[in-house]
Parts: sequence; C-alpha cells; structure tokens
Amino acid sequence: MKKLLLSAFLSAGIFAVSAQHFNNLVSNIQSSFRGLETYKENVVWVSGSNGTVGRSIDAGKSWTWVNPKGYEQFDFRDIEVFSAKDAVIVSAGSPAVVLRTKDGGKSWKEVYRNERAEIFLDGMDFHGKTGFIFGDPIDGSFQLLKSNDKGKTWTDVSNHIFLLAEEGEAGFAASGSGIQVFPDIVYIASGGRYSSFYKRSEKEHSLDVLDVPIWSGEASTGIFSLDFWDKQTGVLVGGNYTADQDNRNNILLTTNAGKSWVKPQSPVGGYRSSVKYISKSVLLATGTSGTDLSTDGGQNWKTISKASFNVISKSKSGKHIYLAGSNGNVESLSLTDM
Repeated sequence: MKKLLLSAFLSAGIFAVSAQHFNNLVSNIQSSFRGLETYKENVVWVSGSNGTVGRSIDAGKSWTWVNPKGYEQFDFRDIEVFSAKDAVIVSAGSPAVVLRTKDGGKSWKEVYRNERAEIFLDGMDFHGKTGFIFGDPIDGSFQLLKSNDKGKTWTDVSNHIFLLAEEGEAGFAASGSGIQVFPDIVYIASGGRYSSFYKRSEKEHSLDVLDVPIWSGEASTGIFSLDFWDKQTGVLVGGNYTADQDNRNNILLTTNAGKSWVKPQSPVGGYRSSVKYISKSVLLATGTSGTDLSTDGGQNWKTISKASFNVISKSKSGKHIYLAGSNGNVESLSLTDM
C-alpha cells in the first residue's frame, strides 16, 4: 500500500522528501556517459563515448552491453527509448550518425549520416512517434532533423524551420537535454556568447526566440539543459563548465512558456548539465560538481551530493531515478518520503 501511495503522491506532485540514498549500479566502464533514458518502470538504457551502449530490464540491477559494431570511436551523447528493445542513439562530432535498434541492441541500423566537417549534433527528444534532433549552427542556422516514425527515418528541416543563431551562439551536448518535444511544440535552448530559448509551434508554423538572462558570454557558458512539467512551467540550468562550483546565475524558472524567466529563492550549487522534474514539486539538477534537490517546485535547492554526474533520467512514475557520469558510472537515487 505504501508503494501505491508513493506513486500516487509523485504523480500528483505532492511528494515530500526526508532522505536520499545513492546506490551504485555501474562503475569503471571505459566511457563517458551522457545519454540516459528509461521506458516504463524497469527498462533503462545508457550511451556514451567509445561507442558504448548499455541496457537493463530490471531497473539497473543487471546490464547487457550492446555496443554497435564498427562505431567504437563514436560518442553517443543522447539516446531515446521506445520499448525494452527499440532505441535510437545519436552521436556528437563529425561524422554525425543516428543508429536505431529494434532487437535490444543485438543489431543496429544506421538511419542518418552527415559527414560535413562542421556538423555537431547536441540533443534529441520525442513525443510519441515525432522527434527532433538539433545541432550547432552551420552558416548561421541551427541544424534541425525531424522524424515522424520513432526515428526510423529522418528529414533535415533546417532550411524549413530557420533557427537563426547569433555569432558565437551554439548548443551543448552535455546531456542531450537542451531540447524538449511536446505535441505541436518544440523547446530548444542555447548558449555561448548568447543564451536563447526557441519555441517552435508545429501547429501554427511559428517561431519565438527569447533572450534568457542566464550566465553567458563565453563559449563555455549558457543553458545546458531544460525541462518542462507542462507547456507553461519549466526550468533551465547551466552556467560555466570550466568553473563548475560557481553558482552565480545557473538556474532560471518560468511559468509562462519562457516569455519571462526568474531566479529561484536559493540556487543550485554550481554548474549543472541536467535538470529533471520528478514531480511538479520535486526536482533534481546535476553536474560535475554535484547534485541538488528541490522540494518546492524549484524555488529552493539543497546540494545532496558532491559526486560528478552528467545526466538524470527517471522511470515513468518517478519511482526509479538514475544518474550517469563521465567515469563510466551509473547510480540510482532513492528519495524517501516523510
């Protein structure tokens, strides 16, 4: 009964946290993990450098390593999961590739390749069958790919949806979470010399570009991750990855779909590369200098670990929470209710 009540509290956004416990699931894999995604309650996939992809179907208790053959030098910065057997991975750098599996990683099919020297893909997200991948600007415009079939095929829509970038503006592939797809809406965040929030309406074929007052101005600064609880309520995190303990202006909140942004009452503890709503009130943010927890919708944050991670993911209910980092490590996080 307690587990059922906990799940209901998470869904309703009224989960109160009194304790946290980290549990190591994977360690010392020769890969920097930045892609992390779940399916339903017990399926979790991870991806990273050295062509590494891992899969668990028992909430991380055991893992199968399903690295794509012939792609040992690729850095798979993001992964999206559609079932225990279906997943899509995207690489950063040139050549850029997107691979898809339908048999749990036993075999992989290359569904996209771009060998331009300038190509650098940053992140990917899906809602249902529809997904987008965004990448750094080429000739002044962010690159954008679209799929309508769960990543089986991809179309370059960069010359249809013009995400024009300022000089020195770029995306970040630190956790693949600089993009979020809702029905008919796509949110994308950038950094570098300028930090912008892009709101693309697929229904209205419109694009809003909004300046974001987060730490920016240098190539190492800006927005590294975004997450929205709904289309109106969201959070951005970032900062400067070369000064990862500096927390002067690393997090902002919105309640009006990004039209305006405000600082929380107390901030995260430093540079953060990934942020995630666990419920409407409970949020987590992580980066190379630690992990922070908020239990009041992002207004106040407490550092709960100084360990280095890159990315956060959760199961559908929020019961299972995972973090992965650059040391080939994956950990679970348990939040205990009062």
